[in-house]
Amino acid sequence: MMFKLDENLGGSIVSLLRLAGYDVATVVGQQLSSTPDEELIEICRQEGRCLVTLDRGFGNRLRFPPNRYPGIVVIRVSDRVKPSELREAVEVLIQGLEQAKVTGKLWIIRQGEIQEYQPISEEDE
Repeated sequence: MMFKLDENLGGSIVSLLRLAGYDVATVVGQQLSSTPDEELIEICRQEGRCLVTLDRGFGNRLRFPPNRYPGIVVIRVSDRVKPSELREAVEVLIQGLEQAKVTGKLWIIRQGEIQEYQPISEEDE
């Protein structure tokens, strides 16, 4: 599994994922800071990378249908993000990946749990 960490996630998250054996690129490392959301998610699709972000906008399944992408992970934490909260969320992500695939799905990680969302079907609209 390959990941791209959004600019709002730091180096400790990169280290945790790499230690778990994942290929990780960062928005900052690829000089993509301030890239519009639509362009960033398209780059992730082209690279085959799952986007990991704190940006709640990527949780909009109408705007970003999960089945079009290698996966979207939105980490939901308190407004004043603590490093321990991020570390816990990434540990939950790593454990989740041992049991399921995120490809084509939206995972929202909050309070130690993963909520999985599929694309919105026409019946849901």
